[in-house]
Amino acid sequence: MSTTSLTIPDLAGKAVLITGASTGIGAALAVGFAAQGAKVGLHYNSSVDAAEAVAQTIRDAGGTVELIRADATKADAMVEAVNAAQQAFGHLDGLINNAGGMVARQPYADWTSELYDQIMDLNARSVLAASHAAIPHLKVNGGFIINTTSIAARNGASNGAGLYGSSKAFIANVTRGMAKELIAFDIRVNAVAPGVISTPFHERYSTDAQMQAALGMIPQGRLGVAEDCVGTYLFLASKAMSSYIIGQTIEVNGGQLMP
Repeated sequence: MSTTSLTIPDLAGKAVLITGASTGIGAALAVGFAAQGAKVGLHYNSSVDAAEAVAQTIRDAGGTVELIRADATKADAMVEAVNAAQQAFGHLDGLINNAGGMVARQPYADWTSELYDQIMDLNARSVLAASHAAIPHLKVNGGFIINTTSIAARNGASNGAGLYGSSKAFIANVTRGMAKELIAFDIRVNAVAPGVISTPFHERYSTDAQMQAALGMIPQGRLGVAEDCVGTYLFLASKAMSSYIIGQTIEVNGGQLMP
């Protein structure tokens, strides 16, 4: 049974902005939350056709979706994206900070300020900007923020992905800090750390040999798919299911890392 076939009543009618939702995990989340009756703000930037396709899938299933285009590397653009979601639905109940990427593989020995800025703007600054903009809206009725970090945040990454992994480690700690501060406003903050998930991310940045090497370290014996992650986000979004869970990072990696 797929996670989207399960009914989580307290998600129906919730307005949720999902950043980076045109492909991969974000796209699966958009479809999954819409299937629960949530109103989905589907953020994207360059992948126009893919975003339209995901939105059409949601509409065809009777769901509610608003396409919101913004450059995740620009703080002002992410503020506008959050406000656009709130204006579209009249309220905002949740934010999923999923936008991110490796940008490029670069060993620490070849470190450059330019790549550092690109990686941190995309993976870190976007989370801070979107979350800051969302807080006033989420305070109204309480709500949630779920950040997407990575297995690379815990294992140091490899093969030139160290800066990416470090940016995700930053997000893991931001999650803990925000959780402590925002629970006073009934805003629950947690994170999900996907392992090796077969998405356009790895199609772009990982070779077949790298993927096969990763597969050899996964006890479950297979690479993950985007849909493997959806249930964890739904669980953390549901106050009925996870009201006493804050500041946690849930690993979704087939057993590759067991902290």
